[in-house]
Amino acid sequence: MLAATLGLVLLSNPKVVVKDLKVGKGPGVRNGDVVTLHYKGSLLDGTMFDESTKRAPFVFRVGQKDVILGFDQGILGMKKGGQRVLTIPPELAYGDKAVGPIPAGSTLQFELNLLRIDPKGKKPMIEIEEITPGEGPEAKEGDSIEVHYVGTFLDGSQFDSSRDRNQPLPVVIGKTGLIEGFTMALTGMKLGQRRKVTIPYQLAYGEAGRPPVIPAMATLVFDLEIVKLTPRS
Repeated sequence: MLAATLGLVLLSNPKVVVKDLKVGKGPGVRNGDVVTLHYKGSLLDGTMFDESTKRAPFVFRVGQKDVILGFDQGILGMKKGGQRVLTIPPELAYGDKAVGPIPAGSTLQFELNLLRIDPKGKKPMIEIEEITPGEGPEAKEGDSIEVHYVGTFLDGSQFDSSRDRNQPLPVVIGKTGLIEGFTMALTGMKLGQRRKVTIPYQLAYGEAGRPPVIPAMATLVFDLEIVKLTPRS
């Protein structure tokens, strides 16, 4: 619904009206950053035409015309954890075109909840939160392990779980084909240890994602627990 289809000539100087409901923390969004968010889109009469909260969080690169112009402009300066309302005039939305449930010439409102910013040019790194300690030697390359995992998106919605299947994943660290961030997170864990790891898209499924489950540029979160560890002989 947010695809950039605007094709009319601007006859004035329309602007996006921005209202911050909650100011987040950290640096603000800049052109070239990749942002992850949830949104609700509605007409001025309150009719909702789209809502990302019913699916995986929405991700796009700011300033690349991947979304309507008003959305691109209105998110600039927003901070992680912030909530903002954008009122976008038709000249910066879909103009004189009707798009799905959106009538021609519509002013649009979007409620945004910004979950994450991946700044342009920043080296991607996993983030680890230790939950419970383990015991014994640390897992290293070549070791055979079994790991339980629960995979979620940044909003907590689940996309996969070995626990639901009651079947831990067998892994030979460094040899089993896993996303890079997952292998990084397992390295150094001990038997019985649990940790939560946040993996940026560059260390997960990248720009393309893994449709239909993992969207493009999706940041993934895993709750990991080592339930068996056999050191390399």
